[in-house]
Amino acid sequence: MFITLEGIEGSGKTTQVSNIVKFLKEKGHACVITREPGGTEIGKQIRAILLNPIHKDLDPLAELLLYAADRAQHMKSIIKPQLSAGKTVICDRFFDATTVYQGFARGLDMEVINQLHRIVLDSIKPDLTLLFDLPVEVGLGRAWNCLDNGSRAIQECRFEKETLVFHEKVRSGYLSLAKQEPNRFQIINASNDETKVFQEIIIALTHNMKK
Repeated sequence: MFITLEGIEGSGKTTQVSNIVKFLKEKGHACVITREPGGTEIGKQIRAILLNPIHKDLDPLAELLLYAADRAQHMKSIIKPQLSAGKTVICDRFFDATTVYQGFARGLDMEVINQLHRIVLDSIKPDLTLLFDLPVEVGLGRAWNCLDNGSRAIQECRFEKETLVFHEKVRSGYLSLAKQEPNRFQIINASNDETKVFQEIIIALTHNMKK
C-alpha cells in the first residue's frame, strides 16, 4: 500500500507520521517512512536548495525540474523497491504537492507538469492520499512557531515566506484535486487537536484497507 500525506505549511502532516506507522504495524503492515523532497541522500542535497530562503530568486521552472529530479531518484531508490517488496510506503508529500505548488500557485503550464509526472512516476499513484486541510493563517502560524522554537530548521523556510495569496492558491489547489479524485483523497480537518486528527486518520485508513 502506498500512502501519501499532503497539505499546506503547518498542517501537521509530519506530526502524525509516527501515529500512522504505529497503527498500521498493529494491523500487520511493514512500513517505510519517507518524504519529498529529501527522501534519498541525493534528494537531501536537492532539498537544501529548494527550501533554503537564500534561494528566493530560484526560477519556477528550475524549481519544478529540481522537484522532478528529486522524485525520479526517490522512485528508483526507495518507493518502487519497497512497494515491490510488499512494504507499506508512507510519504510526506508526493506529486500532488508539485501540482499545487508549481502548478496552481506558481502558474506553470499544467501539461508540462503532468508530462513530467508521466515520465517520472511510471503509472504509480498512491492508494490513499490524506489531505490535511486548515485555514492558511492557522497553518502558517503553526509553521512559524515551529521555526521560532527550533523544532524545525530555519534554513527550510523558503515557502513559509511566500505571500498569503500564494498559500491560498496552494490550499485551493489541494481541495480541487481532492474533488477530482474523491476515491483517493481523504480530507482531514487539521484544525482539530492532534488526538481528533488521528481519529479521522484511523477512519480513513480503516476504510481504505477494506477496499
